[in-house]
Amino acid sequence: MTGTSLNAFGSSPLRWAAIVVTFVLVTACSSGSNTEGDAAEVGDSNNSVDPDQSPDSPSGIGTAQNGVIDSQGVFDIYNAVFTERSADCATYVNDYDAMPQDIRNQTFFDAEVTITATDSECTFLSNSVPNHDFNDETAAFAGGAEGATITAQSLEHSVTRFPSFAESPTFVSQSVKNGIFLNGVRLDIATAGCYRPTDPSANEFGEVGIGCGDNDPWLLDALGTESKFGADEHNAHTQPGGLYHYHGSPEAMFDNNPGPDGSPVIGFAADGYPIYGSFFLDDESGMVRRAISGYTRKTGTRGTRSDTNPGGEHSGRYVDDWEFTDAGDLDECNGMTVGDQYGYYVTDSYPWVIKCLRGTPDSSFVQGGGGSPQGPPPPQ
Repeated sequence: MTGTSLNAFGSSPLRWAAIVVTFVLVTACSSGSNTEGDAAEVGDSNNSVDPDQSPDSPSGIGTAQNGVIDSQGVFDIYNAVFTERSADCATYVNDYDAMPQDIRNQTFFDAEVTITATDSECTFLSNSVPNHDFNDETAAFAGGAEGATITAQSLEHSVTRFPSFAESPTFVSQSVKNGIFLNGVRLDIATAGCYRPTDPSANEFGEVGIGCGDNDPWLLDALGTESKFGADEHNAHTQPGGLYHYHGSPEAMFDNNPGPDGSPVIGFAADGYPIYGSFFLDDESGMVRRAISGYTRKTGTRGTRSDTNPGGEHSGRYVDDWEFTDAGDLDECNGMTVGDQYGYYVTDSYPWVIKCLRGTPDSSFVQGGGGSPQGPPPPQ
């Protein structure tokens, strides 16, 4: 598994000259400024796809207002801080790329994502390489203690442009992936790790990191463990096959300086509803603030330790350590309606992004397999 080197990605002087010149022109023509020097605003709410027009029509292509454009007209979104809040996925139709670095292995990768749209849905084609650097010193990716490099994939996911609530929600599971971010990397909250002390591969806590099903008791929450299942600073890691995916907030895609209406759209759930960053405009106070999860960690102990019960206090390590108490802003699925628009929000605590899908997930997200790394999580 190797990355694309800097020279292989494109060291052509013409390409970089085109990028620099275009960046200067686009920035000079922009009416706004960005506090991050290399940040890019992705999407333009005035350029969403008209249902009566072909998505290939120039009038139906979203733009990156402060993005870097290469000689092929592709927007470079390396370390982009997204700002657009449009809930219509067609707003983001375009070709995007980036050149992130595997920090540990000092290897550059070519990230690619293409978003297209019809009058009813959007399709995301990507190689699952993020638009930001990854595999930092805090990570322990599947494949070895030194941190295995990721492998470019071939992902294709579709979401409806017009989602609606289903009769009942679809809860996060190993068989239904949760969503796709605008950088082309998948959100996959569930793990296949659980408390199973009778397993020969169990660690000192009686836990295994793979092999558990959705109905097994005491499933591990990836971000509830000290090791975060080997995730890097972006709450993402790889499967043994090299698929990079998030278990929580993709830290690089939004920041703590939201606009007057809150955080931007950073992706779309499998049911078509938007995924926002952490901030929203609170109508009651008139202030922009962080969304608060409605889940609360249980008090007391889990009971007596046995082959079916880990015992100890509810620490948040397991999914069953949490219960929905409606104590925050968000509903059971970790979403809410703001200004007539329903969406899911990134939170600082469980369930992190999505607990369940209010709409019907597209079949392109329904598949087997879990999101945990190979082997048990490192001991706490």
